[in-house]
Amino acid sequence: MEGMKQKILIFCLLVASINLSAQGYKLPKYTTFTLPNGLTISLMEQHDVPTISASIILSAGAIYDYDKAGLASLTATALKHGTKKFPKSKLDEELDFIGASVDTYATKEFAGINANFAAKDREKVLDIIKELLLNPSFDAAEFEKEKSRVLVSLEQQKESPRAVIGPYFDTMLFGSHVYGNVINGSTSTVNKLTSKDVKEFYNANYKPNDAAICIVGDFSAKEMKATLSNLFSAWAKATAEKENLASKPIAKPTENKVLLVNKEDAKETTFYIGSQGISRNNPDFVAIEVVNTLFGGRFTSMLNDELRVNSGLTYGAGSRFRTLKNGGSFFISTFTESKSTEAAIDKTLEVLKKLHANGIDEKSLSSAKNYVKGQFPPEYETNQQLAGLLSQMFWYNFDPSFIDNFEKNVDSLDLAKANQIIAQYFPKDKLQFVLVGKSADIKKVAEKYGKVTEVQITDDIKNKN
Repeated sequence: MEGMKQKILIFCLLVASINLSAQGYKLPKYTTFTLPNGLTISLMEQHDVPTISASIILSAGAIYDYDKAGLASLTATALKHGTKKFPKSKLDEELDFIGASVDTYATKEFAGINANFAAKDREKVLDIIKELLLNPSFDAAEFEKEKSRVLVSLEQQKESPRAVIGPYFDTMLFGSHVYGNVINGSTSTVNKLTSKDVKEFYNANYKPNDAAICIVGDFSAKEMKATLSNLFSAWAKATAEKENLASKPIAKPTENKVLLVNKEDAKETTFYIGSQGISRNNPDFVAIEVVNTLFGGRFTSMLNDELRVNSGLTYGAGSRFRTLKNGGSFFISTFTESKSTEAAIDKTLEVLKKLHANGIDEKSLSSAKNYVKGQFPPEYETNQQLAGLLSQMFWYNFDPSFIDNFEKNVDSLDLAKANQIIAQYFPKDKLQFVLVGKSADIKKVAEKYGKVTEVQITDDIKNKN
């Protein structure tokens, strides 16, 4: 018994120490400077382990695809098809030999490179990154191989409702706005893409004056500044300011609408219910995160309790604010057996209505605040996480105060403000529904919630009004 008491005491002390460290967390010091070509560079020394992480972010996302959906994503992937100095086989060999990772990607708004490597290999890896950014060869044969892989993947995704429901929701919610662009494209658009398209997209969008390189790890900031200045000063900047296509107004929903995606062999219905959300730099971002944690952002949320625990309608339900630079979305997501589609949707709407009608109480708010604070510091422990944070700070234009004052801002959220957040940001009407399931089983149910548009899951996902 005495031993058990001692273990409990040690555990409590550990929890207390974790909470104290969370409350005192501050963003480590870093330096930021800009090269003459407009490239922003942020450096943060972290000497705990002999590793370095880099996060590069550029204005080269799917919002610039125009009628060539999937081009930004293919261009990002094609960067790793080699350069004149590092043909693909040599590039792969060099990275494998030193155990380094260099990955490229594209999102809806931006493209980027993430790299992790040993501090002793920084000159080699940074040289590789420079070559990928400034001198990609865009090998035609490798492009065709990758294009074939993407086409196969697009067809495979049509077998998985969870793989396609997000893009369907975006196209429905954002209509012809570029936020409705489908990142991976469609079979019809990707089929038409050529290596020439990739080169043209690269030449138009991979520019230093709207890009940032963020490096965190075991290095001297003074030496790293000299190295990066030498490597990237020759990167030619854009001759004209680039138009921010995402800054155009987003039409707000005017009524309930339902998009029914028919999957003939479906035994379940997967659905999103939501509306427009917020941009990443919304001043109420932290408060919204706290309230949404309570509503649908954790396992013990209102949604999961009602749909999973109390009614057994699903194995899991949640809600999320997906934030972008000039807007965003809010959606509730879950799945259920086809026969319980109506019950699950009704229960979801009931929980949302209850949130607006009753608000939240002090005990629930306190629980959500403690949960959010407990999750916060571990998100920024590694070099990779910190490098990613710095690049996000650049892209979304928020400063260290977001990190330094995070716990303070969470603690300052009172009940009146929390309930104001519900009224202001959580939708209660003009809802947009996407249902993926067997139309013959659920179409009459779908008609209960709004005007129904039906498409086939075998069709391409298209961005349109």
